[in-house]
Amino acid sequence: MDIEITNRIALSVPHKAGGMPLMMALSRRHSTRLYTDRPLSPQLLSDLLWAACGINRPATGGRTAPSARNWHAIDIYLAAADGAWRYEPEAHCLQRVLASDVRASTGMQEFVGTAALDLVYVANLARMEATDPLERRFYCGADAGAIAQNVYLFCAAEGLATVVRGLVDRRALATALGLGARQRVLLAQTVGFAA
Repeated sequence: MDIEITNRIALSVPHKAGGMPLMMALSRRHSTRLYTDRPLSPQLLSDLLWAACGINRPATGGRTAPSARNWHAIDIYLAAADGAWRYEPEAHCLQRVLASDVRASTGMQEFVGTAALDLVYVANLARMEATDPLERRFYCGADAGAIAQNVYLFCAAEGLATVVRGLVDRRALATALGLGARQRVLLAQTVGFAA
């Protein structure tokens, strides 16, 4: 990411018009495991995060990805060369959580440490009303899956590469990101330019 070193970064207004037809994006959707280290432009990053789980209905706070019971329990963390960040959809900005490069901690495959960006989907259980723990897992998994698919379709439409990954040392990554006791790492998703 070509962004200035600070604790909070305002993202540019996302481009919401145009783009590839949905059926074409679906036909191009695929997983990639070979990446360059070329960073995403600030505009591309802004558009990606908005597509993933940004607010598309400001009057109600509705987002581009569904959320079980409107809990919005999934937070998106970004691991990049310049540190780790949390996406804040309400302000469409990034909040720094760590100044060091933790990309290699986001998975067990070699490419995760050198690709431009690794997204980490974290469930914040404190946002979920009292519910059965098994149901909570289903809700969190469904929500994270919807966000990951939005990222896949955006990447297909924009010529980016991506792969969602479950092979993650969740405890080590949670420690690296400084997550709290009620937060759980669910999935990681690499995004960048194919090698």
